[in-house]
Amino acid sequence: MSQHAQHTKPRIGITLGEPNGIGPEVVLKALLDHRITEQFIPVLYGSGRAIAYYKKQLNIEEFNYSQVRQRGQYASKQVNVINCWDENLEINPGKISKETGKASFDALQKACEDVKENYLDALVTAPIDKQSIHSENFPFAGHTGFLTQYFGATESLMLMIGEKLKVGLVTEHIPLQNVAASLSEEKILSKYRVLEKSLKEDFGIIKPKIALLALNPHAGDNGLIGKEEEEILKPLVNKLKNENKLIAGPFPADGFFAAGQYAKFDAVLALYHDQGLIPFKSIAFEDGVNFTAGLSIIRTSPDHGTAYNIAGKNMANESSMRAAIYLAIDIWKKKQNQVVPQITH
Repeated sequence: MSQHAQHTKPRIGITLGEPNGIGPEVVLKALLDHRITEQFIPVLYGSGRAIAYYKKQLNIEEFNYSQVRQRGQYASKQVNVINCWDENLEINPGKISKETGKASFDALQKACEDVKENYLDALVTAPIDKQSIHSENFPFAGHTGFLTQYFGATESLMLMIGEKLKVGLVTEHIPLQNVAASLSEEKILSKYRVLEKSLKEDFGIIKPKIALLALNPHAGDNGLIGKEEEEILKPLVNKLKNENKLIAGPFPADGFFAAGQYAKFDAVLALYHDQGLIPFKSIAFEDGVNFTAGLSIIRTSPDHGTAYNIAGKNMANESSMRAAIYLAIDIWKKKQNQVVPQITH
């Protein structure tokens, strides 16, 4: 199949992530379900030897795959594997190693090249170890920063997707003490625009309803506990309402989640990592997905990390990886069926 041929099933690249983490395990387990592999063409980025190692480790007998010999030429009814690192790489589940960190980077870079050059329709990334992958080539706090730069996006958004809840983050992997200083009307507005556009284009929500969370306890108590709500957040909400946007807030996060108010909205915009991810993982951890909104490509990933403590022990739950693959398929299908909107002035 040439990379420009029309196809009815998406070609989805899946990176194995950190070879010593649970990435290879959740990928293999997710792909054992034939109901899912019938819906897309899986292309694994890692190594055949790593797959063989984990097949043995997890007592998986039935897992057939073919090595990709020619770029873009995939078997449509099988798992395809692209070797991205030295076959002699030593795999020790649960151990941090610079060598496996480099291997996870090599697989990610190769998969990104193939998406960029239209040999793939979407990318699903298994967890990396931020410490072992860190290098001159990867000076980022995670996948999102790397992908944003690699695909030349002006702005991206970490968007957590669950069945009952979608949460976008204004700030991601930064120290808590730096959050307040990094918030500005421009920054929050920029993230809001990416969130709104993604909800329309990727999820088919015509007029998204978005909730904005407050920064301070009790939404600042009219300026008694911090000024950000009065000076930045409330004016921003009013500005967007004047544009006829369906936005509400700023809401104190504790009461907002405790009362289940999130159910009234299509998405929630949180101001910092734990503010959004603690409630998200409490509500949607098993099947939660991390989606990068704002990129020119489709990218999803499970909402968990490398989980070294259970790596190689056949204890990892593949639900989040399966959900990440399904979400990539769903968004690809939506984009295939999209009607180009008429431009009105």
